[in-house]
Amino acid sequence: MAELRTEEEQIEAIKNWWKENGRSLLLAIVVALAAVLGWQGWQKRQAAQATNASITYQELVDAVLALRSAPDVDAQRATAEHLAGTLKSDYSDSGYAVLASLLMAKVNVDNGAFDKALDDLGWVQQNAEQDELKQLALQRIARIRLAQGDAEGARDLLKSGDAGYFTAAYEELLGDVLVALGDEAEARKAYEKALAAAAPQAQAVLQMKRDDLAQGDES
Repeated sequence: MAELRTEEEQIEAIKNWWKENGRSLLLAIVVALAAVLGWQGWQKRQAAQATNASITYQELVDAVLALRSAPDVDAQRATAEHLAGTLKSDYSDSGYAVLASLLMAKVNVDNGAFDKALDDLGWVQQNAEQDELKQLALQRIARIRLAQGDAEGARDLLKSGDAGYFTAAYEELLGDVLVALGDEAEARKAYEKALAAAAPQAQAVLQMKRDDLAQGDES
């Protein structure tokens, strides 16, 4: 009887514990399950988003390549703009949206649509997470400003940033801007910095630019 009483007491203790704690335990289990399922769902959505963004970006690349030989260039360009817009609106957190903006900036520059290109590059500066992409966008904006005849604006823009990951390209562009402004002494310094940082295959053009300035001084 003593053992039975003990078992009955144990069962009664369990019942009492369950009355006091069962509801909170069930709630904790439900919350834990919801967290696990939510995390798994989030991962699946992220994977699906990444896949869709990749597919859309590849379609954009194909559309841009088709522009070179498209019988209806305007329609093909409209397709490219639509795809790039989709990437920026639906997949703005993906790296593909930034790449799409850089690609469309080039397309617009090639077609003389400088204002559109500036919008694309401005979007990159505002939304890119990587500093190197922001620096690349800044340099391309400065190059467009120079092409538009705003050498002072291009110089001020370059001075507001830094060479970062693209020292050779930055210093070469700065040299071009300074030549346009008539400051050949500073332009030569910029070309020399570019030469020091440039890959061997890019040094010939830089050497020529620097030497042209030297010959100008001699004359």
